[in-house]
Amino acid sequence: MLSISVCALAYAVFSFAKEPVRRDTESASLPPQSVFVDPRSIAVLGPNGTFRENAFDSGFNPTGTEPPFFQIFDHRFLKVLGHAPSITEIASNSTFAFAHEAPIYDAALDSVFFASNDGGALGNSDINHNNQIGRIDLKNLPANLNGTAINIPVTELDLPDSIQMTNGGTGPFRGNLLLITSGRGPLPPSIALVNPRSPHNATVLLDNFFGRQFNSLNDIKIHPSGKIFFTDVVYGWLNHFRPAPLMPNQVYRLDPDTGAVRVVATDFDKCNGIAFTGDGKIAYIADTGATAGFLGNNQTEPATMQYPRYAFDVDPKTHVFKNRRIFAYSDSGVPDGVQVDTEGNVYAGCGDGVQVWTPAGDLLGKFFIGRVSSNMAFAGKGRLVIMAETKIFLAEIAANPSLFTS
Repeated sequence: MLSISVCALAYAVFSFAKEPVRRDTESASLPPQSVFVDPRSIAVLGPNGTFRENAFDSGFNPTGTEPPFFQIFDHRFLKVLGHAPSITEIASNSTFAFAHEAPIYDAALDSVFFASNDGGALGNSDINHNNQIGRIDLKNLPANLNGTAINIPVTELDLPDSIQMTNGGTGPFRGNLLLITSGRGPLPPSIALVNPRSPHNATVLLDNFFGRQFNSLNDIKIHPSGKIFFTDVVYGWLNHFRPAPLMPNQVYRLDPDTGAVRVVATDFDKCNGIAFTGDGKIAYIADTGATAGFLGNNQTEPATMQYPRYAFDVDPKTHVFKNRRIFAYSDSGVPDGVQVDTEGNVYAGCGDGVQVWTPAGDLLGKFFIGRVSSNMAFAGKGRLVIMAETKIFLAEIAANPSLFTS
């Protein structure tokens, strides 16, 4: 547990249910499983304070609260959470990182599909072994979740060999899961449609850029225009299951009707997660440059978003990303998968769970689970499913998704 100075601790305000919290001239009762950390309480730790030296630890938890919980830094986060939120562990397997990336909610089935870790610790996948696609059925959940951990069954899907090392997904798109794969060995990275129902037949939409294989495709989203946008990065090589890269780390656009593909943004360290505002005018790209596979972690490298490492304006005609600017920097790990809600708030999987920023880049709060979350997805209104490698969490909140599917 991170210790802080007595002076700083005197200002820390926290509660799990009913203790009133004073914020300027207003006071309010916190919802369940919630902690408020006044930014003033951590602004000065003092000469005898204990300072973090590693951004890849279990996260900044000055109150020492046992995860999972909602960590509130700004009272506006209460609008995201609502009056009676809960965050509950709903699936677990300590021996297998089964819940890493590519969460996709299928409303017709009330199911969430996801991919295991590809090439990482506990991923059970490498140059000789593909990773796994799993599914949980939310209809199997109890009616009233209250934070008490449960473990619902995970169904493993048997997919065609054209699907190798899935690392991202979105949809449903035209009735199918839209998966993006990193490839494995000489087997190419690809974008594919996969039937969510057995026999899970797959149709590959793209597996090259004018004859050259991509490095290892990473994440994917559908723009309101119906075009598909995706990131390509070198993690397959850094995790020893893909050959040396042949192209820069870039963001691309695919027209699913014509098959035309083009670059829309470049000059990243390691572009990763991608998301759009509901109107499609702003794109968010996570840059996870601080993590480098066999080269190790370097916390002086990017752990940001360009509207979340970075933000871009999307040209309405060409869809090229313009006016690049910094959006936010994660204090824990790196921002990976990205989602946006109806209010324009930006959610990113980070080293301590899911962090949430306003459209202006102000940190509102965290779904603090004390471990890495590479991705998350809304499962309809008011439900956020959080991938956490060997665990899955479900947060029942007030916020709703702003995600275009077709």
